[in-house]
Parts: sequence; structure tokens; C-alpha cells
Amino acid sequence: MSSVSENASAQNAAVLSSSGGTNSLLIVYTGNGKGKTTAALGLTLRALGHSWPVCFIQFIKGSWKYGELTAAARFSDLLDFHVMGRGFTWKSDDLTKDAAAAREGWDFAKRMLAEGRHRLIVLDELTYLIKYRMLPEEEVLDALARRLPHVHVVVTGRGAGERLLQAADLVTELREVKHPYKQGVRAQQGIEF
Repeated sequence: MSSVSENASAQNAAVLSSSGGTNSLLIVYTGNGKGKTTAALGLTLRALGHSWPVCFIQFIKGSWKYGELTAAARFSDLLDFHVMGRGFTWKSDDLTKDAAAAREGWDFAKRMLAEGRHRLIVLDELTYLIKYRMLPEEEVLDALARRLPHVHVVVTGRGAGERLLQAADLVTELREVKHPYKQGVRAQQGIEF
């Protein structure tokens, strides 16, 4: 890593960690275990219970119907829920379109981070956009560092990079111990979607 990158990383981490315990937090849910989005949804429900405006942005999930979309409609006065992706990128028929959708979703997320209308912003599966080089990591870290002091951010997804982990205030790594899929049980409504 170049010294310029090291300095930028240190600056990002310093800005993010300087927010202190009562100001905004950067929370990362990562790892190979199931439950990253579920954890973010749980935190979203808690924030809504305190009448916080929440913005939940999904970068990978596509147009198929799943429970959180239906539930989000019940909280439409406080919850802005946006599905920005085209489906699972690793099964894509056109990575160019996926990259364009990722850029569009990220530009929207940056506007939400800068606007300050929400107390909690969830960037669901953002780690994949960095991992697949659809977004520059430095740009993501810079936008997270520039968030307003009252805006908490949750980032989810497997394979969170070391720089994101260092910048975060809270990191939870979900580890798969056992999964019903390995016993032939397919994804179930109300559990996986």
C-alpha cells in the first residue's frame, strides 16, 4: 500500500472514530454466516421504534419479492426502502449493467449520507460492490467519513475489507456453523426472504 493510501486510510479512520460514543456510529455486519441483512433489519426496527427516519438501500437484491419489502410498506412514514441492484451479481448475465446499477445506487446513497434527513442509513451488501471493484474503496470510505454527526450507518456483506473494518466503530462477523441448505433444505419464505 502506498503512503498516500495509508494516510488517507488513517484520516478516514480518525474522522470516523472521532465521532465518539454518543454521535454517529459506523456498524459493519460481515462474515460467511447467514444473518447480516437480518441484523440490519433488526436494528432498523429498533430505530423505527424510536421514531427515527431510516433509509435502507439494497445494492444486490433484485426484483424478486421478499418479506422486508412488504414490511417496509407498513412503516412508509419513517422508512425509505430502496432496491437498487439487479440480483445476485455472481449469477449475472451482464456485469456491465450490474456495475452501472451499482454506481447509480452508490450515487443515491452518497446523496442520502450528505442530506442528513435520516438518523440511520443501511447500505445492504455494499461490501460486494467494493470486492468486485464496481466502486473504489477510497470513495466509499471518504463518503462514510463525511457523513453528518447524527447519521448512523450500517454496512453489510461478506468479505468486508480491512480498511472498512478499521474505520468501523462496531464490527460483527457472522460465522456459519450449520446451515439447513447443506441438508437439502431450500430457502424458506419468512426465514430467508
